[in-house]
Amino acid sequence: MNDHIAWEEPFCGEGNNCFRLGTDNEGNAYIAVAGAEDSYLSDSREALRTLIRDIKAGKADHLL
Repeated sequence: MNDHIAWEEPFCGEGNNCFRLGTDNEGNAYIAVAGAEDSYLSDSREALRTLIRDIKAGKADHLL
């Protein structure tokens, strides 16, 4: 696990569906299931920013 990841508080839906977002000082962003932060998905902060904007714009609504 990257010890330099600054994890945000979990974002939780119904039940225990919680995700955590994190960043490091090298410009990387991370997404993990809360409680399993050692198994994360990583990309650039810009990629995470684009993902969040696209989700907010409804581009993932077909997954609901």
